[in-house]
Parts: sequence; structure tokens; C-alpha cells
Amino acid sequence: MAPAPRTGYDVLVLGEVLVEIHADTALSEAADGTGARISYSGDALNAAAAAAAAGARTALLAVVGDDELSFPLLHRAAELGVDVSHVRRAPRPNGAYLLGSDTEGDRAFVYWRTHSAGSTLSTRHIESWRDLLTGAKALVTSGITGALSQSSRDAVVAAAEAVHDAGGHVSYDPNFRSRLTGRAEARELLARIAPLTGLLKTSCPADAQALVGTGDPRTAAARYRALGARTVVVTAGAGRLLLDDGTRAEHHPVPVNPAPVDATGAGDCFTGTATARLALGDRLADAVAYGMAAASLSVSGRGGTGRVPTFPETAALAAETADLPPPAC
Repeated sequence: MAPAPRTGYDVLVLGEVLVEIHADTALSEAADGTGARISYSGDALNAAAAAAAAGARTALLAVVGDDELSFPLLHRAAELGVDVSHVRRAPRPNGAYLLGSDTEGDRAFVYWRTHSAGSTLSTRHIESWRDLLTGAKALVTSGITGALSQSSRDAVVAAAEAVHDAGGHVSYDPNFRSRLTGRAEARELLARIAPLTGLLKTSCPADAQALVGTGDPRTAAARYRALGARTVVVTAGAGRLLLDDGTRAEHHPVPVNPAPVDATGAGDCFTGTATARLALGDRLADAVAYGMAAASLSVSGRGGTGRVPTFPETAALAAETADLPPPAC
């Protein structure tokens, strides 16, 4: 169900923004002289860009650094339609990551984010954003954000509680990363967040095996729901998505992209788009259909924000695979 009408932003996205260095080859084949390009990504920026493109008034809640890349980073976010006026600064470098070209989602990453500006996110920031959080229709956040530091973990919980307690919708992606956090810590955060979520989007087997001990999408969805999540979406490769809303668990067809380039950020694009459409009043099944279409289109670009589809493009592709009514404005 869509949240009740509220004032303020349609969607707030809490998390980390990263400098993205995209190599022209697989990382295992990188050599002296391998070409690369710089762009800007991170799961929070990817989801925020998707939400804005889907028609939601969207703001980014993040901490960025004081290095020379901060201005182009925020400029890129603003170009994507995201309000960055509430972003905070810290006297730290921005986090960065290197990745190689890939179309299947099984990508190799090298991160530089220890002591980054993003890791300083804390409940102090949440308090400064409290009026925004309690006035927003929806919040998107993730397990990656919660894994950056203890203060970030506390911030994720505090933000989700603020939105939930005010009657808003919370979308959460566990996004388990073993190089960032252990299973015990990720499971503890999941247990605290799941009861607050209206939509929990997860991958299987990657997230599900680590966090709920199964590689089966239906079993995973049931276990996430047992933790308190109201609705669970499980992605299991390029062509499979399971939606469990508590009344039934059904597989939905994912539109096929005939010319994939890079799957980076596709899951974030799904979450941002689906959350935006829920905030704007669409039915759950329709919001999920739009999320799948946007995610499919997004893999035509390089990097997390290399291809952010417009909503007319998303709606047109979704209409090819689902019988959808005209979208809400």
C-alpha cells in the first residue's frame, strides 16, 4: 500500500556517495596503461537518481568529503534531479571504488573507503534531518550504509525509526558485502530494520545465503517476512524476480535488455524506482513492474548512474510485459 499523503519530499535516500573509477577491462586483466573513466555512484546516489527519474521529489541525505572531487560529485547528483541541499560535509576524503566491465552482475570491485567522509554518518546527522524524515513519504537505505561504521549503523536505524514512526514507508536493501561487515553484524542490523520496512529488496543467493541461510527465493522471502518485513522482493539473476506481499509469493517476468553493458547499480535502480512509484500512489504490483523495467534499461550504461532511464521509457517497457493502468502523476 502507498503511504498516506504527506508534506515534504516524496523520497529521501540515506547513504554513501562514491567516486567510481570504471576500468576498460576485467580487473584481473588490468595492466600498466589500462584505460579508465571517472563517474559517480554508490548505492544511495544510484537509488536517488532512479527515484528522481521516476517522478519523485527526491533528496540525498549523505556526508561528503572536502577533496577536489566533492564539487563534481554533487554537481552530478544535481544533474540527475536529486536535491543535494541537505548533504553534510566532513574533513575527510570521499570514498572511491574501481570496477571492471561486466554484464552479468558478478563484478569485481576494489574499494577505498576506510575513514571516508561517508563513514562519519551518525545519529547527530539524523537529528539534524529529523523534520525532513518525519515529513517524507518514503526512505531508502541499505545494509551497505549500515556497514560503514558503528555510527552509520546507528544512523540507519534511527532514520528508519523516524520515518516509520511518522507513518512513512521504508525501503531497505541488505546488500551484504563480506569485505565491509561480518554476517553476525549484518544479521543484527537486518533484525532491527526488517520490522520497520514496507519493502525489503534482496538478492538470492548472495544476500539470502549469508543473512537468512538459504539459496531458495521463496524460502528467503518467507524468512525475511518472518523477521517483520511487510513486502519482500527477491532478485535471482537477470530474468527472475519473486514478489512476496504476505498474501502470495509470485514470480514476475523481468524485461530483457537486448544489449547489456554493465549491471552495476541495477538493483539500486529497481529500489529507487519502485519506492518512488509507491510514494506517488501506484499499486505495489505496478511499482514493482516499473522497478523491473527501469533496472533492465539501466544496464545499457556503464557504471551505477551511466544510464538512468526516464519514466516514459520505463513505463513503455513495463507496458510490454505487464497490463498496467496509466501511471499516477
